[in-house]
Amino acid sequence: MAFSDRVRELREGFHRTFWVANGMELFERLAYYGQGTILSIFLRDHLKFSEQEVGNISSVFGGLIYFLPIFAGTLADKFGFRKAFSFAFFVLAIGYFLIGSTGIAAFSGLYDGLPLFWVLIVFVIFTAMGGAFIKPSVLGTVAVTSRPETKSLGYAVYYWLVNIGALLGPVIANAVRKNVGIEFVYLVSAISCAAMFMVNLAFYREVKDEAAHVVESLRTKLKNMVVVLANVRFMLFLLIFSLYWIMFWSGFYVVLPFYITDHIDRNADFELVLSVGALGIILLQLPVNRLTKGLTTKQAILLGFVVSSLCFLVAALTHSLWIIALGIVIWSVGEMIQAPRYYEYISTLAPPGQQALFQGYAFLPIAIAWLVGGWFGGQIYTAYGKNGGDPAIVWWIFLGIGILASFLMLLYNLFGTKREAAA
Repeated sequence: MAFSDRVRELREGFHRTFWVANGMELFERLAYYGQGTILSIFLRDHLKFSEQEVGNISSVFGGLIYFLPIFAGTLADKFGFRKAFSFAFFVLAIGYFLIGSTGIAAFSGLYDGLPLFWVLIVFVIFTAMGGAFIKPSVLGTVAVTSRPETKSLGYAVYYWLVNIGALLGPVIANAVRKNVGIEFVYLVSAISCAAMFMVNLAFYREVKDEAAHVVESLRTKLKNMVVVLANVRFMLFLLIFSLYWIMFWSGFYVVLPFYITDHIDRNADFELVLSVGALGIILLQLPVNRLTKGLTTKQAILLGFVVSSLCFLVAALTHSLWIIALGIVIWSVGEMIQAPRYYEYISTLAPPGQQALFQGYAFLPIAIAWLVGGWFGGQIYTAYGKNGGDPAIVWWIFLGIGILASFLMLLYNLFGTKREAAA
């Protein structure tokens, strides 16, 4: 397709609301990844929590923000995406402000005598309840504001803007932390979400498409959960994928900030190191897709696991900040290889008539990874990164998880291929 034709497709192939929703998603991801990159350091170095407590708080926040969309999507369908966005951004703005206020001197008197750990647990649960409405609302909007011939491009635009937010968030967080204070990163996230609350009220217009959008009751959702959990093959696939995302969330967002500031450079720009993954995806996604298009879905997923795991081998063998950053880019290449095929493979696992249901659980491995990964990261960093003699052991542990995940995926592929051949 000629460049001019692509520009025309972007201009004419989507309803105006498509751009409003995706623009809001960019700023929501900016807020999320901005605070996410400094969360571990904020909780440990500023609020004086232990690494285990940091991991537990991270597990609650990340686990809920990726698990609750399964149910939040039903409410968004029922009440409309505009109301869902309003609720989400209103709650997120308040939630991020409350989390940040625990570290701001002006509000210190409010928390005197209170168990701050449990106060933060309440705050992150509240914040996650708002964040849970974002993805189903954005993806639902993409579905009803794209033409059939531009729907694939619409999801590509969504993925692209998510990664731009994931790149800009840490960069802004780094500037705020160094020039104003780490606690004020949360105020930036709160302001970003408050601004999107106003944008939603002013510019978002509901688009109805009854043929593309079927509203399910919460009772139906619970029944569907039983259907999904009863599909052993699908659940095995999701559980193996959970190991992949445990490496990502636990390794990068819990352990890596501690490791960099404790063992490489106390004043390092760890946020910028984390942001190179998103930059790699923005720059390399199309070339990687072209280079791997000849692989089968199973081959691509397995190769993605192996390549991403090499990231931790690089980290274990160096104390250079920017070689670790190169390792993160290697992770991103593996993610780019497997991510598009992941959703494709889920579609092949879904029984006839249950495509939407099974795709709705695509984020379940990330929810599981966060629920386990935050706690896991805090435990292993305390044992080996803080109290152990060789902090690089933490990266060998993550590499071991990657080898295990790759081996299990290989067995799954071999077993699945035999079953498919027999069928």
